Amino acid sequence: MDPFRVGIIGCGQTRASGRATGAGISHRHADGYRATPDAEIVALADIVIENAEAFQALHGGDRLYTDYHEMLAEENLDIVSICTWPHLHAPMVIAACEAGVKAVHCEKPMAPTYGEAVAMVKAADECGVQLTFNHQRRFGAPFRKAKELLKSGAIGDLVRLEASTSNMYDWGTHWFDMLFYYNDETPVEWVIGQIDPRGGRKVFGVYVEGQGLCHFRFQNGVYGLMVTGKDTGWPAENRLVGTEGVIEVGVSPEVPLRMWGKGQSAWEPVELDEGIHAQEHFQRAIVDLVDALREGREPETSGARALRTSELIFATYESSRRRGRVDLPLDVDDSPLLSMLEDHATGGVYDGLAL
Repeated sequence: MDPFRVGIIGCGQTRASGRATGAGISHRHADGYRATPDAEIVALADIVIENAEAFQALHGGDRLYTDYHEMLAEENLDIVSICTWPHLHAPMVIAACEAGVKAVHCEKPMAPTYGEAVAMVKAADECGVQLTFNHQRRFGAPFRKAKELLKSGAIGDLVRLEASTSNMYDWGTHWFDMLFYYNDETPVEWVIGQIDPRGGRKVFGVYVEGQGLCHFRFQNGVYGLMVTGKDTGWPAENRLVGTEGVIEVGVSPEVPLRMWGKGQSAWEPVELDEGIHAQEHFQRAIVDLVDALREGREPETSGARALRTSELIFATYESSRRRGRVDLPLDVDDSPLLSMLEDHATGGVYDGLAL
C-alpha cells in the first residue's frame, strides 16, 4: 500500500529568526513520520512562508501554503499534524475533519476551554476521523516500566497516584494523562480542587495558575492527587503508592525511576537507558498512530483519552470556582479559570498584569 499522505500545519519560527520558542514541536512530528515507511510528508502550511521553506529544507514536503484551508482543499491528505498554539487547535482540527482526512494528530494541551476540547472529539467522531493528541510520554521507558512493576504486584495493590509539576494546564495535561495510563484508563468519579492565580503566567498564550491542588477518585477506588506550583516540595514527578510499597518516576535526571517495594529496606533505582524527556517518545507516538490507522484500532494517544485528561484540568478550575466538589461528567463549556479572571473573581491579576 502507498504511504499515508501527511500535511503539517504550523512549521514554527526558525532559530535564525531569534523568535523561536518551545521545543520545536513540528520538527519532532516530522521525525516521527520519517520513522515509519507508512507515512510521507507532502505538504506544509504556515502563515509565514519563510518558516515553511526552512522546515521543507530539513524535512521535505512537496508543496507549501500560507493558508491551511487551501492545503486541506488541494492535497487529498490522509493525516494532518497540528503544531500550533492551543487557541488554534479547535478550528484547525474541525476543519481537517470536515475536509475528509483519515487522521489528525494535534499538539497538547487540547484547547483553552473545555467546550472546545469536547467539540474536537465530537467532530472527529462524526466524521469518522482518528484523532490523537501528543501525550507522548506514554511511550517512555520510565513510565512503561513503572506500570509493568505495578502490574507485577511489586508494591501490592494500587492505593493512590500522585503527580507534581508547574501547572495543571500545560504540564499537568501530561501527568493527568499518565495517571490514567497507570490505572488502565479507569474513569474518574469526582474532583475537588483549588487554584491560586498569584505567580501565574501565560503558557502558549493561555494563562495558568500559580499554585494548584487537585484531589480526585477513580471509579475503581484508587485516589489521585496533583500538586502544582514553582516549588511543590515533592521528591518525584509521579508517584505510585501501593499497599506494600512506592514507585517514583522522574526523581532526577540521573534517577528516572526508583522503587521501595516488597522485601526492600531502601530505595532501589531501576536501570533504564532513557529518561522521562527522550526525543524517541515523539517518534513512537506517531508510529503508533500510523499503525493504528492501518490496523483500525484505538491509538494510545486517542482523543477520547485526551478528553478525560482535559476534563480533570477544567474540573479542578470549576471546583475552585464553586468552592466545592465537582462530580463528573463535567457540565461546563468555558475555562472556569479564565472566566474567573475576566470577572475579577480572583483579583484578575497575574503578576500585576490585569486581564
